[in-house]
Amino acid sequence: MFAFAPRLLAPALLMLVSPAFGSAQPSWPISPSRLQLSTPYGDLQVKSSEYIYEARLQIDNTDVDPEIHGILNITYAFNMPTSQAALVSINSGNNGCPITYRWVVLKKTGYDISPEFGSCNEQIKVTAKGRHLTLQTPSTQAADKIDEYVYDGKTVKHRLRNLKKEFK
Repeated sequence: MFAFAPRLLAPALLMLVSPAFGSAQPSWPISPSRLQLSTPYGDLQVKSSEYIYEARLQIDNTDVDPEIHGILNITYAFNMPTSQAALVSINSGNNGCPITYRWVVLKKTGYDISPEFGSCNEQIKVTAKGRHLTLQTPSTQAADKIDEYVYDGKTVKHRLRNLKKEFK
């Protein structure tokens, strides 16, 4: 009676764990992760804590201001003409929005930190062009759109873009 069960179970399991057949979704790169970044302008680091959501972001062993804490990762870093920029992912334990981002720009005169931004998603594509740092992530508003966040060193601007144009 159960001789056919393995033959039926294997295809069913394969369908459950495989991506949707014929899916046109783009493949998002896996974000790198580091806890320390040495720059000519100082050392950016994640200071661990016994409590998982209490790690703190520091520059040269001093907490940054405004304070950034949670499960932190330095995901991307870019050499700029007169600075070093790093993207920090922040998981604060909020199930409704598990992950947000901030840019930290270290320079000779100190550092700047962007406002918190993101679409609550770990899937990101990050680029730097000139002074503009760009993060793209799947949109929470529409499956055929992506959210794009551009930081110019002062403000983060958000716009919705067509998925097909960005991932050809």
